Amino acid sequence: MAKKILDDIVVSRAIIERFAEKMVRNLRTDVAIVGGGPAGLVAGYYLAKAGVKVSMYERKLSIGGGMWGGGMMFNEIVIQEEGKNILQEFGIPVKRYKDHYYTADSVQAVSTLCSKAALAGLQIFNLIEVEDLMIKNNRVKGLVINWSSVSLAGLHVDPMTVEAKFIIDATGHPSEVSNLLEKKAKVKLDTATGGVVGERSMWADLGENSMIANTREVFPNVYVAGMASNAVIGSPRMGPIFGGMLISGKRVAQLIKKRLK
Repeated sequence: MAKKILDDIVVSRAIIERFAEKMVRNLRTDVAIVGGGPAGLVAGYYLAKAGVKVSMYERKLSIGGGMWGGGMMFNEIVIQEEGKNILQEFGIPVKRYKDHYYTADSVQAVSTLCSKAALAGLQIFNLIEVEDLMIKNNRVKGLVINWSSVSLAGLHVDPMTVEAKFIIDATGHPSEVSNLLEKKAKVKLDTATGGVVGERSMWADLGENSMIANTREVFPNVYVAGMASNAVIGSPRMGPIFGGMLISGKRVAQLIKKRLK
């Protein structure tokens, strides 16, 4: 049998053409999630599972946010009862620690969330950041995106646009989409101050519970989820407890599914 010879140019063409197909296919989408942490992944999973066209943009190489490192690089995470139920729905092993406290291996958790969300239909674009928003008639209509390496290198390279019916700010502590709305678009958010209030110091119990209520629309077509919701509304951070983030991701998916119907 003749030996098959690998053609380096075919390899390059395959990558370029397949990526271009993905990018073009997602220039218009139902929901665009900014930030690939646990809240964004869970939201993407439930939306995609419901048949919603949804794409995610993460500025880093890896997807999963801070969950990879557990607490202070001890790769275990703590979740409560409701969060445990979501992890188990994904097929992630969970261990009881004591009443109301459960643990999971952070690497198993993140890798499974990523895999299940992608297999459900969430289209993930890593190494892409959102540098601006498309706003028309006082509504956000889409994202302005560029390679994250462009800003890291300090280059002046013009971006491109993605159209979306709804945006989810799941960028964690920086709440980047909401800050763009306040500082660049100069619009009022649905918060106590009309802007990004900022996260408060750690208080796990209050932070976890308030996150669910804070998961909501803060500007027409823009929702906040996960730690971004607490940062925008002005609630405490929680530390290495991830149940609220999982529940927040599921909640924002439910809210947007109702709007799409």
